[in-house]
Amino acid sequence: MRAILRMELEAETAQELSRLQTEADGLRAAGVLQPTDHWKNHRTSPSILGALAALKRMAGQRQRCMYCVDSLGPDIEHFWPKTPYPMQMYVWENLLLVCTDCGRKKGSQFPLSAAGQPLLIDPTSEDPWEFLDFDPVTGNLNARYLLSTEKYSAKGETTVKVLHLNRREGVSASYLVTYTRLCRLVGRWADEGLPDNYVERLREEDERGLLGWFLHSTGQNESAFSRFRGEYPEAWADCQQAFH
Repeated sequence: MRAILRMELEAETAQELSRLQTEADGLRAAGVLQPTDHWKNHRTSPSILGALAALKRMAGQRQRCMYCVDSLGPDIEHFWPKTPYPMQMYVWENLLLVCTDCGRKKGSQFPLSAAGQPLLIDPTSEDPWEFLDFDPVTGNLNARYLLSTEKYSAKGETTVKVLHLNRREGVSASYLVTYTRLCRLVGRWADEGLPDNYVERLREEDERGLLGWFLHSTGQNESAFSRFRGEYPEAWADCQQAFH
């Protein structure tokens, strides 16, 4: 999973989404139309298609799912589900791009903490690696152990459970491929020297967002990256800044 910068919508698209939300709220209050029906009736409208296009740009060239970062993300996902949170249905900050598998697994599940805060990770508003850890043996994503609380991250545990991030063999295999490629690349630099375009090379190889784990979490202790950090401290700092 990777942190994703949310871009601003074009003014016309943003205004139309706001208008649709106001319209849906009015119809819901009057008991005229179910929120999910309102979305279905407008999902091919220019404003929704504009939002979808923006989400695809946010996801990068391969347009991968913002949850698993493995499969193609063809669908709009409501982070706060349409049911029972219709007031968030057309809110731009609530829309993500997901694959069919992640969308089906999440469905309308949306666990909240005792304080009413989401227990699922929103990769467009927070760094997933603050809550997740990667197992380089199995390729699974797991909850991160937090030394500050001496407990596993509740948000990490819930996200892994809901999306089955530690039980999807295809996803795990893909993460292992990215892990191996990044380790080989950085290990080669330690032996042969650092290229001028090292940031771009890392970005090209990081198809699953693992650089966040390598540079800011427990992955920095992996031998290839530990050596990289020791031999090229300035480049390491540059990479941490580039992939934060």
